[in-house]
Amino acid sequence: MLSYRHGFHAGNHADVLKHAVAVFLARYMQGKPGGVLLLDTHAGAGLYNLRDTMAAKTGEWEDGVARVLDFAASSTQAATGTDGVPDLLRDWLALVRAHNPGGSLSVYPGSAALFAALRRPQDRVALYELHPTDHAALTAQMRRERRVFVEKADGFAALDAMLPPPERRALVLIDPSYEVKTDYETVVTTLAGAWRKFPTGVYALWLPVIERARTDAVLAAIVAAGLREVFCLELCMVPDGAARGLTGSQIIVVNPPWTMPGIAARALPRIAAILGAQGPVAADWLVAE
Repeated sequence: MLSYRHGFHAGNHADVLKHAVAVFLARYMQGKPGGVLLLDTHAGAGLYNLRDTMAAKTGEWEDGVARVLDFAASSTQAATGTDGVPDLLRDWLALVRAHNPGGSLSVYPGSAALFAALRRPQDRVALYELHPTDHAALTAQMRRERRVFVEKADGFAALDAMLPPPERRALVLIDPSYEVKTDYETVVTTLAGAWRKFPTGVYALWLPVIERARTDAVLAAIVAAGLREVFCLELCMVPDGAARGLTGSQIIVVNPPWTMPGIAARALPRIAAILGAQGPVAADWLVAE
């Protein structure tokens, strides 16, 4: 079943958290000169037109990326050129602006577009997408990009074949739609298997908060799998039980940078305020070293 289209949700509150963290991790890893493999198991369509029918139907981006951009513009101090944007968002926001050079927000770069924009000459990008329409759009966008590989394949299965990478350094983003309920179990087995095969990789798993019991079960399974150095960031728009559907999300990071706990702890309350979030917000270790 491949009915999910991220175009309906591009740039929403979950994307703000997921993509800001992914860019933060990539930039940190690029602090060293060696090459990095940037791999996305569920890459989507790459770029999303926020003026098309899918985005217009839900308007979710208006309560996500648009709020961050508005905040950054309104909080800029004319005398210094600085703003109050949290450090966790800064590099991601710069990439969003680069994709909208006219200043008006019309395009949102998904994880695939962000990874392609971040790639240095020594890095590689591997993108997997099964949906035929999104795969075709992604392939067209990346056809002129060097060392960016797009494949119509199951990202869960493809990940195992890619590890360990010849670069010996990798950032893996695992972010399925969870339209198939077994994805909640598959993400744990995939993450645990990848970590055992390549324990020094950096892994970022996106997890929706829809039913708290299901979310907690995934976290418990990660702990039970024996992974070490696992950090969890959570941002929810409304309290548990106050709404149906996606109320928030988590990003579980394996092998986070040493700077992440402090930066995330300072940033998440501020991001929640920018987005008007009223639900749980947290940044803490799920499993310490």
